[in-house]
Amino acid sequence: MIRLESVTLTFPDGASRVRAVDDVSLAVAAGNVTGLTGPSGSGKSSVLAVAATLIRPDAGRVLIDDVDVSDLSAAERTTVRRERIGIVFQQANLLPSLTAREQLLVMGHLGGASTLRGAAAERRADELLASVGMAEHREKRPHQLSGGQRQRVNIARALMNEPSVLVVDEPTSALDQERGAQIMRLLVDLTAERATATLLVTHDLSLAPHLHDLLWLRDGRLQPAPAVAA
Repeated sequence: MIRLESVTLTFPDGASRVRAVDDVSLAVAAGNVTGLTGPSGSGKSSVLAVAATLIRPDAGRVLIDDVDVSDLSAAERTTVRRERIGIVFQQANLLPSLTAREQLLVMGHLGGASTLRGAAAERRADELLASVGMAEHREKRPHQLSGGQRQRVNIARALMNEPSVLVVDEPTSALDQERGAQIMRLLVDLTAERATATLLVTHDLSLAPHLHDLLWLRDGRLQPAPAVAA
């Protein structure tokens, strides 16, 4: 699971500092998808960056599987990301020269000494691509794939090192409504199947019925979420 406890994050603003995240606490259990929404500039991306250990907060704690990662060194946080956190970026950012299968194998290679190698890594890559409906496209390169297909490879790549936490940034922003809904259902299904704790940022409130929980952020603070029709 992932838990943020009283997290505060500030950035320089001239002679003072501005609070991007203001005393935020949240928890996402294994097998659940929690959505984080709010207006532009509300601090959603900052919360996500803290949760992914990309930024160290000014105050508060970040716990991954009950391990406090807030005070770890940069090298130690990198190890945590490699071994425990999968990140799905808003843009797939696939390497143009690599096939879908190779995108996953490269991620496995970067995962450190504990990850699979050789035939075992290839089997895992094939299994993940099959789980996201991309088995028949595993030898295709990004320019041969649609936007939705690239996002599916992006998700499979994030799962290559068997993370316990999945951090997802606007996974449907570049997709039409139908493909966006398909990606959301896929994320929910994979979260349940693989018992990941998934924290997801979205502007699209029509996706709320797919989520286990929806949190509303405004001016860096959590607020009661607006009512959303099913």
